Formats: sequence, C-alpha cells, structure tokens
Amino acid sequence: MSSDRDTESKTNDLARGTLRGLPFRLLRSALIRVLFPPLGLTVEGLEHVPSTGGILVVSNHLHNADPVLLSIAFPRPLHFMAKKELFRLHFIGWLIRRVGAFPVDRQKADRGALRRAEAVLAQGIAVGMFPEGTRSRTAALGPAHPGAALLALRTEVPILPVTIVGSERLPWNGTKSRQRERSAKKSDSSRAIVIRIGPPFQVSRSADAPRSAVEDASQALMTRLAAMLPPAYRGHYGDRPALPDADEVGEN
Repeated sequence: MSSDRDTESKTNDLARGTLRGLPFRLLRSALIRVLFPPLGLTVEGLEHVPSTGGILVVSNHLHNADPVLLSIAFPRPLHFMAKKELFRLHFIGWLIRRVGAFPVDRQKADRGALRRAEAVLAQGIAVGMFPEGTRSRTAALGPAHPGAALLALRTEVPILPVTIVGSERLPWNGTKSRQRERSAKKSDSSRAIVIRIGPPFQVSRSADAPRSAVEDASQALMTRLAAMLPPAYRGHYGDRPALPDADEVGEN
C-alpha cells in the first residue's frame, strides 16, 4: 500500500460531507418505497454484507441507473468510482459527490483514482466498481479491466460480488439502448430487476509475476459474478472455471 494512500487516510475523513448515518438510512428507506415497487426490483443476499470494514463491491454493468439502484439497495454507504465526465455536469457532479463518488479517467491507468479508492477502503468504507469499465452493449459480461483486481490485491480487503439483471430494459440508457433491447429478447423474459449479493471472498496473493497475479485475481472475481448470473448474461466468462485461490471470508 502506498505512503500517499496512508497519509490521505490518516489526515482526511473521506466520508466527511457525504450522506451517512440517520440521513442515509431515512433517504434509503424512502427511495426503496418509492422506486422499488414500480420497477419490480428485489434484492437478494443482504445477509452477506459485512456491517463494518472496508469492502470492495464489484458488479456487472447494464444501465446508467445501475450505480443509483445498487447504492439504494446496499445497506451501507457505497462510494462508487465514477467516470470523470459525470463530474463536469454541475448538478450531477455535486450530487454524486454527496454520496461519496470520486472520478476516474477511463482513458488511462488512473493511479490517482486507485490511490483514492485505497484510502477510502482503509477508512472502513465500501467502494463500488464495475470491473468491465463501462456498460455492456449486449447485457453479457465483457472482459474486465485490471483495476478492480489490482485494488483487491493491494488492499487485501474482502470482495463482495453483486449482480444486477433486468436494468438493461430501462429507458434512457444513451447510445447502448438499442443493443440492449435486442439482447434482452435473448435473456431472462421477466420484467423484474433483481440485485443479487453473494458471499464475500478474498483473492490470494500469488508468487507469480505481478501481471499474472492480477490476471488470475481478475478471472476469480469475474467468474464469481458469472456464476451468479443467468447463462445469457455470462458472456466472456460463461465457460471459464473459477480459480481455486478465491476464498470466502467470514461475515460480520
């Protein structure tokens, strides 16, 4: 872990100014009542969420609304790594900062965003990431970028796998809506949205070269997600076996 991250985590309260405590619980409860019934949204596996401590939440990504839906479903504040372009939109940038989001430049290996994520985790806060780096055009899993696996290896925090199914059918999804409408015909015919939370696990450090270790950790976390998804959503990881060095951890 870098000294920059350690210094930041000791000198800055990275939850300051973000929604937490009673305001978080009240707003979450209200949004669940207002949004979940019309969306047909259900959440499974809340018992797997550790009550305290830093945890890396990884999920597949289908729609612009996914970070919002996952944040409402999650019983703890969840600080998402979000594309930097969103922070240029004044109101949206202000809003997502209030829920702990921080920017990442998807056009390069953003070491600053990685250090920020490490510091957030060191303060016992949950961090959310989409390992694919962008929304799927087909609703199926695509190849993962190395960032999530690298963060998991550097921090050694538990990884919480979360999947979302059905959000690809929601409107207002930018240029990827058409592709998703076509793929939705091949996927689950239900109109409901299901968020499923799996047991937390950790990836073991490997004695291999760093690049190989990151690739193995990335495959481990993505095959966990694939195993939690219907076959039509597994995509790139549909026929890849899970690696043996991904170990489940105890839950608080």
